[in-house]
Amino acid sequence: MNWLSTLSSSKKAWALLALSAALFEVTALYFQYVMGLEPCIMCIYQRTAMLGLLAAGIVGYFAPSNWLCKGAGFAIWGVSSIWGWLIAREHIDMQTTTDPFAFTCDIVPNFPAFMPLHEWFPAFFAATGDCGNIDWSFMGLSMPGWMEVIFGFYSLAFIVVIASTVLVKSK
Repeated sequence: MNWLSTLSSSKKAWALLALSAALFEVTALYFQYVMGLEPCIMCIYQRTAMLGLLAAGIVGYFAPSNWLCKGAGFAIWGVSSIWGWLIAREHIDMQTTTDPFAFTCDIVPNFPAFMPLHEWFPAFFAATGDCGNIDWSFMGLSMPGWMEVIFGFYSLAFIVVIASTVLVKSK
C-alpha cells in the first residue's frame, strides 16, 4: 500500500500516464488516417477525454511533490477517465440498440463557444463518422468497447492510487 501511495509523487508514474495517453492518441490518428476509419462525435469526445489524461500526466509530472500540481493532476485524471468511460458506455449503447430513435448522433461537436476545437483543429476534432456504425472490432469488442476497457483501467488506477494515498496519509 505504501508503494502505491508513493506513485503519485513519482515523475515516472505521471510520465507513464502522459505517455500512455499520447500513444492512444497516436493510435486514434492511425485508425483515422491510415486505416480510413472516420471518427464519430462520440469518438471525438473520447479523444478529448484521452487528451485530458495526457494533460493530467503532464501537470503531475512538472511538480509531483507539490500538492497543488498533484491535486490538479488527480482532478484532471479523475474527471477525464470517468467521463471517458461514461462516453464509451453511451457509445456502446448507441451501437447495440435496436430502437433507431433511442439515440441521435450529432454531427458537430458540442465544444464551448470560446473553444471551438473542431474549427481550430478539424483534422483532429472534426466528426465525420456515424456513431452507430461498427467499422472495426477486435476479439469481439468494437472500438468503444475497447475504449470502455481502457477508460475503466484508467479509472480503476485513479481510484486505487487516490485511496492508497489517502489511507497512508491518514495513518
